Amino acid sequence: MVVIWFELEAIFLDLDKRNNIYAIVDIETTGGKYNEEGITEIAIYKHDGEKIIDQFISLINPKRSIQPYVVKLTGISEKMLRNAPKFFEVAKRIVEITEGCILVAHNAKFDYRILKLEFERLGFKYSRKSICTVELSKKLIPDLKSYSLGKLVRSLGIPISDRHRASGDAIATTKLFELLITKDLDKEIIKASVRKEPKLQLEPKLTSIIESLTHETGIYYIHNESGDIIYIGKSKNIKSRINQHFIGQNPKSKKIQLEVSAVSYEKTGSELLALLKESSEIKHHKPKFNRALRRTIFTHGLFTNTDSNGYLNLKIEKVTGDKKPITTFANIQSAKSFINKIVEKYNLCQKLCGLYNSKKSCFKYTIKDCNGACVGEEDVSEYNLKVNSVLDHYNYDLKSMLIIDKGRTIDERSVIWIQKGILKGYGYFDLNYQISNVDVLSNLITPLNHNKDSQHILQGYIRRNKRLKLIPLND
Repeated sequence: MVVIWFELEAIFLDLDKRNNIYAIVDIETTGGKYNEEGITEIAIYKHDGEKIIDQFISLINPKRSIQPYVVKLTGISEKMLRNAPKFFEVAKRIVEITEGCILVAHNAKFDYRILKLEFERLGFKYSRKSICTVELSKKLIPDLKSYSLGKLVRSLGIPISDRHRASGDAIATTKLFELLITKDLDKEIIKASVRKEPKLQLEPKLTSIIESLTHETGIYYIHNESGDIIYIGKSKNIKSRINQHFIGQNPKSKKIQLEVSAVSYEKTGSELLALLKESSEIKHHKPKFNRALRRTIFTHGLFTNTDSNGYLNLKIEKVTGDKKPITTFANIQSAKSFINKIVEKYNLCQKLCGLYNSKKSCFKYTIKDCNGACVGEEDVSEYNLKVNSVLDHYNYDLKSMLIIDKGRTIDERSVIWIQKGILKGYGYFDLNYQISNVDVLSNLITPLNHNKDSQHILQGYIRRNKRLKLIPLND
C-alpha cells in the first residue's frame, strides 16, 4: 500500500504535462447507503474529442455485499467478483488513464462521487474537472421525454448493448458525447479546454500546433490565449491549410501568427457540411479576422421573366433588393459558365438567355442549332416546357429532401435535412443503423441557420456534384 501511495502521488504531481482530453466513465456499484457503496465494475474510454485513444475496463471486488436489486439490474454477482482485482490494485491505472482529462459521465455527479470516495478510502485526494452528459443533453437537445441513458440514446438513433454494464453504458455515453460536441454551437466545451492549459499552446507555438492537426476535411477554429475564437475556416486538408496560415506573409496571416495560441477543429467528412458550418459559425461567433465572410458570399443570380411574345426568358443579373433568384453564383464568371451549359443541355435560345444581344436571331439560329424561339418560330409552349425543366431542376424552394454525403469515418455518412426548401440542420449516422423515421432524424439533427448564404452554398454544391445522393421526402 505504501508503494502504491508514492506511485499515485507522483502521478498526481505530474499534472503539468497533461493534455486536454476526456475520460468517459461509467461505474457500476454495490448499491446501499450513501457513501457506503463500492465499485463492482468500471469502464473508462479516453477520448481526444474525435475518437477513443485508450480504454480500461475491469470488474472490481468491492469487499462488501451487493444489493439484490443491483444484481438483478446488472447481472453482476458476488461470485463473479471473487477473483476480480480490488480497487487499490487498479487505482494506479485509473489515475494514469484519467490524468489531465476532463471526466465525462451520464450523471457525472454520481460517478465522480464514487471515484473520489474509493480514493479517499486509500487516503488520496482525487480531483478532476467533470462534464455531465445529462446536463449537456438538456441544454443542447431540449424538450425530450426522458434523459435516462437508455431512452435518450435510443431517441437519437445511437445503438446500445450490455445495458447497465459499465462498458456498454460507457460506449453509449461516448457516442452521445460525440453528438453533443457537434451540437455545442457556442463551443463552450472546446473553449474551456483551450483555456485550461494556455501555456502548453505557446511554447513551442506554431510547430506544435501543426503537429496536433489532421489531414482530413472539416472546419477549424483559431484561438487566442484567452480561448476566444479569432478565425474560422474550412478545408479539405486542415493541417495543410493551417500551415499556409502560419507561413503566409499577407497582413492577415501575420496578425493570426502573432495572436494564435491554439487551434481546435471539427472533422466533417463532407466538404458541403464544412462549407455550411463555416458560414454558420462565422456569423455566430463573428471572429475578428473573418470580416470578409460576414458579408453575403454571392453576387449574381439566375432570374426569369416572360417577354411580350410569351416566351420564358432567363437572365443573369446582380442580386439586389427583394427580387428572388432561382439560384445564385459567387461571381459573374461562374454564372456565365452555368448559363452556357444549360443552353447546350436543354437546347435553349442564346438570345432568350441573355447570351446574345441582337434585335434579330441568335448566333445558334444562323448555324441551325436553335429552333427559332428568338424569331418566333419555335412553339411557345414547347420552349417554355424546356425552360420550366431548368427551373424545376435548380429551384429547391418547396423541396424536402435528405442530402447524403461522406462521413467522418468509412462506415459513417453525413446527412443534411432540407424541409420545404429550408435548411434544418445536419447529423451523422452509422451505415449499419438506418434512419427509419423523422422523429429519430429530428433528434439526431444539429440545427443550422437557413439564410441566403446557406441556400447559395447548397445550390452551388448540388450543381457541381452530380453524384451527390439526394433522397426526396414527403412532407
